[in-house]
Amino acid sequence: GSMRVAMPGAVRMLCLAALLGALGAGGTELTLELPDSAQRCFHQELESGIKFTLDYQVISGGHYDVDCHVEDPNGKTIYQETKKQYDSFSHHTEVKGVYTFCFSNEFSTFSHKIVYFDFQVGDEPPILPDMNNRVTALTQMESACVTIHEMLNAVIDSQTHYRLREAQDRSRAEELNGRVSYWSVGETLILFVVSIGQVVLLKSFFTEKRPSSGGAGT
Repeated sequence: GSMRVAMPGAVRMLCLAALLGALGAGGTELTLELPDSAQRCFHQELESGIKFTLDYQVISGGHYDVDCHVEDPNGKTIYQETKKQYDSFSHHTEVKGVYTFCFSNEFSTFSHKIVYFDFQVGDEPPILPDMNNRVTALTQMESACVTIHEMLNAVIDSQTHYRLREAQDRSRAEELNGRVSYWSVGETLILFVVSIGQVVLLKSFFTEKRPSSGGAGT
């Protein structure tokens, strides 16, 4: 099925193109900007008895947290978490229909978030032909291929994890650098004002007072 995105205008078309293209491979990865006091929802039509997995992580913004919930076609909430930095949710569908998952930043009034999510549908197909129907043991070559495939999947997951951590750490470093820069500018201004005040104050101490004019008549 196709995934529909509750986003306005050109952003909706761009995200739809990315999502529909990725769903051919059984899932999608997307990084979205979530403004303050906003919510973004995605809709996916699924058959019954299918497994789907949702992984998400906040990359930047505020305290790196977001609300997330998932609803089945009957409107029943099957997953709900508030102010999570990252999480993973897996579910086997019981009914056919449109499943909805939403990311919400409505609790934040001034900071927008960057959220990454990975939505995978269905089980991975076997890497060898008729692998699920074979009753004989796998050959040493086939077993090695399966092991290598599983290890490569683990490497891909680790690379994604470290890539997200690097992006999150870079965002925090840039935010910290900005705060340090603003604080340095503030300290410079304060030092400049204090220096001028000291000069004026010292100058007033050493200023010679002129005697008042107007003498006494003789």
